Amino acid sequence: MTTVKLTILQTSDIHGNIFPHDYSTSTNHACGLGKISTIIKNERKKNNQLILIDNGDLLQGTPLTFHHVKKNKDKNNPMITVLNTLKYDAAVIGNHEFNYGLSVLQKAVQQSCFPWLSANILTNKTKSPLFGRPYIIKNIQDIKIAILGITTHYIPNWEDPRHIADIIFQDAFESAKKWVDYIKKVEKPDVMIVSYHGGIECDVLTEEPTEEHTGENQAYQICQQIEGIDVLFTGHQHRAITATINGVVVIQPSFNGKALGKVEIIINKEQKKTIVEKKASLLLADQVGTDDEILSLVMEDERQTQEWLDQPIGEVIGDMTIHDGFSLRLKEHPMIEFINKVQMDTAGVTISATALFHSDSPGFPKQITMRDIVANYIYPNTLKVIRISGKDMKDALEQSASYFILKDGIVDINPEFSVPKPQHYNYDMWEGIEYTIDLTKPAGSRIVNLTKNGVELLMDAYFDVVMNNYRAGGGGGYQMFKGKPVVKEIPIDMSELMAEYIMKRKTIKAEVNHNWKIIW
Repeated sequence: MTTVKLTILQTSDIHGNIFPHDYSTSTNHACGLGKISTIIKNERKKNNQLILIDNGDLLQGTPLTFHHVKKNKDKNNPMITVLNTLKYDAAVIGNHEFNYGLSVLQKAVQQSCFPWLSANILTNKTKSPLFGRPYIIKNIQDIKIAILGITTHYIPNWEDPRHIADIIFQDAFESAKKWVDYIKKVEKPDVMIVSYHGGIECDVLTEEPTEEHTGENQAYQICQQIEGIDVLFTGHQHRAITATINGVVVIQPSFNGKALGKVEIIINKEQKKTIVEKKASLLLADQVGTDDEILSLVMEDERQTQEWLDQPIGEVIGDMTIHDGFSLRLKEHPMIEFINKVQMDTAGVTISATALFHSDSPGFPKQITMRDIVANYIYPNTLKVIRISGKDMKDALEQSASYFILKDGIVDINPEFSVPKPQHYNYDMWEGIEYTIDLTKPAGSRIVNLTKNGVELLMDAYFDVVMNNYRAGGGGGYQMFKGKPVVKEIPIDMSELMAEYIMKRKTIKAEVNHNWKIIW
């Protein structure tokens, strides 16, 4: 039997990580393209004809990428420099590719020596794929391989509208079905691969739904209802997955460059190029050393970033450090109060909502640097003031209150906020109103004593509230905010606003006013 062995490698959700360290603490981490490069080069030694794909969320996520956009955006994007050097065959557009605006994404695409794919992200003007390529065809040893790019169409629920103006996001499942049928009919490939920047909405073993079916993640539906797919690359959820769903090999390689996805396909050329074996595996970054040659390509970008991060900008009076993210969400903390103060001061309103974005946020030390700011505010959010009713506000507070569950008198986190993907950033804490969360009551009726300045808050009254652009658009399940009138937009990244607030005052106080509490 004459066989051909194909190897396809996948990265996904790299989020700006090249160097194997944590920018907030400067400690080493087993992650980043510097380590993934070592694995890729080892695989090329075994098979130089392999295919290498990035599955999206590449351009945003670290101080390195933020500094590039703010200080060096006219220079080559360090992420693209690395992917070009590693000879990627294609990249798929992820939802975070739009975070810095369309012009930054367009420059990155122009600098790339490989095509960017997404069949369902179209220009409104021509109704064609945004960057021209829905799929690519690769030929290896007379085997024809088709790779279709698809992106979660849920992006308008999160992204700043200015970043996606005149762009159409078609349903990912419907577009995948249409294009797979087209490719199978017209191209007649021997292997059909879909690279989907989206996740799996069901448990791969039990088939039970793991989330509300909003359309954000459709990988399970794609495997079950679209004929002709051999391999489905997934991402977006930051999970480490290898599975087979309805005969389709599915893989998701974690996030931040912690692993490289590998799919091997064996084809019998004597039997009409029939696939006789498919298998997926994850190659872990903590098993290899770092490729210093790759790091050297962007070392000057890194040096400038580190210099910028270490700039002192102010001082804290009191204690603003965070010791435990869970405890912070149970009791008012100076760090959250500070963020809400910055938002209210910037927007000129008296009500604000924000969240702790990740449970490992360190808070601020006595002497504050830019490193401390980006360690705590990890997303490039801007601010919006929206006008909402008292009922909208109560509904939003109830949504936040559902973050907790009470078991035998012990408070815990609702699994819906941690499985399959951690979403602790969807628990908001408010300033400018007073409220109590009573966890002994059922979810949906936990908000009691909701007042403003000690006066009962009326459900039919209207209020101007400042929050980040993600939440203001309804992101995180806050549908009550979607489509509400936008009173004001502040098109400056929140991390910059925090830095400016501190530099203007030189010192900030660690304090809370106890405007909310949780009882059980």
